[in-house]
Amino acid sequence: MNKIREIALGIVTSIGGFLDVGAIATAAEAGSSFEFQLIWTIVLGTICVIALVEMSGRLAAVSQHTLADAVRERLGFNFFIFPLIAEVIVDFLVLGAEIGGVCIALQLVTGISFQWWALPVAFAIWLLLWKGTFGLIENGISFLGLITLAFVVATFKLRPALPAVAEGILPTIPQQDTAHYLFIAVSILGALISPYLFYFYSSGAVEDKWDRSHLGVNRAVAGLGMGFGSVVSLGVLIVAAQVLHPRGIQVDSYEQAALMLTQPFGYWGFVLFAASLGIACFGAALEVSLDTAYIVAQAFGWNWGESLHPKEAARFSFVYTVFVFLASLLMVVGIDPLQLTLFSMALTAVILPVTIIPFLVLMNDREYVGDHCNGWISNSITIFTMVLAFVLAIVAIPLEVLGG
Repeated sequence: MNKIREIALGIVTSIGGFLDVGAIATAAEAGSSFEFQLIWTIVLGTICVIALVEMSGRLAAVSQHTLADAVRERLGFNFFIFPLIAEVIVDFLVLGAEIGGVCIALQLVTGISFQWWALPVAFAIWLLLWKGTFGLIENGISFLGLITLAFVVATFKLRPALPAVAEGILPTIPQQDTAHYLFIAVSILGALISPYLFYFYSSGAVEDKWDRSHLGVNRAVAGLGMGFGSVVSLGVLIVAAQVLHPRGIQVDSYEQAALMLTQPFGYWGFVLFAASLGIACFGAALEVSLDTAYIVAQAFGWNWGESLHPKEAARFSFVYTVFVFLASLLMVVGIDPLQLTLFSMALTAVILPVTIIPFLVLMNDREYVGDHCNGWISNSITIFTMVLAFVLAIVAIPLEVLGG
């Protein structure tokens, strides 16, 4: 029964980690602009992130090391400094976007500009990190994230044409607006395969003291949890395609995206969207903040752990304190949250080789993980998706910048 409870909690937790500002924004943009044509990116990204999350949990359970610890120990600090810098930069931008998502949600329900909410939101994030425990952050906020299932319910209420939805599983290139299509495709892949997910997941597994007996739980949480989160992300895309695309509304702002749930739910759809955006982004902001503190502390060999008192891990706590405050300034100065989100998701795809290649090296090293090395399926899926996302990013980002 204990293992079943862990799996159930893990699935709920995965929804909180999987669905964040990136997943919501990119799926809404994809549906409103290209109807069902980009469903294949969510499917591919989900398969890849399931493999990566399962690998990170397996690494932690078998070696008792987090991913950051393992890379530093096995490949050396001088090597790890490159993925560390890349991950911290992207985490900074993503955290700014997550804080922006919470601020936009508050703006939608109060009418007060998102910029005024940035510092209060940052303080709330910091306070929960300072006073809370890993279990509270991992499970408590994620349970609230179940409100995002409103997008799945809306999908059933709207009754999309199943053949048209199924066609979106196969990749196609539109005849018009190809540059923007490629940019949104790579942004979706970047949103779904965010390195912070598997860095955070491996750190959480070590904090929860996982061992080899948790390998089955790990597979279930990775597969079912990320799969369930993907269903919600697909729901966002389909609802946007059904509600916004026929009206010619492209999601250039979150205010436009907020119209998605009004057709199936009326006024309460607006409230549900704001609540879904705010809660999902708040939970993700906590995880991104922790992830940065985790990898920095693990890189330098400091004490770390969300369940430790701040005095017991002072430098770890200092990192997330400074990080949250600085990221909130991106919103204070008025950077557009949606554009920051799309850009940071695309940039995530650029750094995937830097973060994933050393991970694959570890997972194929029998001296490190013994008989629990990767099989050819995990390696093939990860390498294919990583290369595709990287190539698309290199092609699409310059085209989008020049086109914009």
